[in-house]
Amino acid sequence: MSTYTDEDDDYGDYRDDFWGRTPQSSYFEIAKTANQNVVENELEAVFRRLAVAERMLEERGLDDALEQEISATMIDQDIDGRTATVFIDLVASIVTKCE
Repeated sequence: MSTYTDEDDDYGDYRDDFWGRTPQSSYFEIAKTANQNVVENELEAVFRRLAVAERMLEERGLDDALEQEISATMIDQDIDGRTATVFIDLVASIVTKCE
């Protein structure tokens, strides 16, 4: 498990029980039962943000060295924490829009 803590403490330390589950498992559980239109729209928004980030990197000259650095950073405690935060935000958005 990661030692990441949210620096601005919006959510506290995500390793603490997130309704007794990890942020990822909570997302997958909620995604199965929530309104599928909402889930699809929110997931599409995450992928669009990823596409924007990728385009920005490409426009700035994504070379082989940077691509290797990105690959090496995929296994990183900070990235684990940021990934958990994305799942938390996604769950919050889905739950809010389904109410």
